[in-house]
Amino acid sequence: MSRGLNKVMIIGHLGRDPEMRYTPSGRPVTTFSVATSRSWHSADGERHEETEWFNVVAWGSLAEICNQYLRKGQQVYIEGRLQTRRWEDTDGNKHFTTELVAKEMIMLGERREVSGTYVSKPEEEEEFPF
Repeated sequence: MSRGLNKVMIIGHLGRDPEMRYTPSGRPVTTFSVATSRSWHSADGERHEETEWFNVVAWGSLAEICNQYLRKGQQVYIEGRLQTRRWEDTDGNKHFTTELVAKEMIMLGERREVSGTYVSKPEEEEEFPF
């Protein structure tokens, strides 16, 4: 069987401060949103801009680092994989969400004094606290 590839790299700005929670087993998970923008000129010369929002999920030690150092508006590089979760609510409605599961984070820009690269350690498969 051939292998597939699911790798995503984005550079953008945090849309909100990170939120950290813990799974029932005590494993930290942090969520935040990142906006990426692109611009182009149409054939008539008009400038257009489009913003794409990504929901980011970080686990383990990377979750703790993201929660400690990242803030709304900060520019970051995030590398990871896309994952779609499905669930059914109490009324029987089906829901889907696609998230970027972070494996690496680099703080960019000059917004914070601390900058660096943070990579998550290989850990067990993720649990979902929500």
